[in-house]
Amino acid sequence: MIKFDRLWETMKAKGVTMYRLREMCGIDRKTIRRLRANENIETKTLNKICSALDCSLEEIAEFVKDDT
Repeated sequence: MIKFDRLWETMKAKGVTMYRLREMCGIDRKTIRRLRANENIETKTLNKICSALDCSLEEIAEFVKDDT
């Protein structure tokens, strides 16, 4: 499972609000909801977020092994 908990930490560290992230990346509320729920999102969205926050993928997402 891919988790996006690191995204919220990175945003906080960089002083970026949810609204500002949406404006910087051109993403909508539905995408933010999907990120919060750790649901699938497109790789182009991950690219936009990393570019906007000037960070690596590891700073916004992590793989957690699913035990099921």
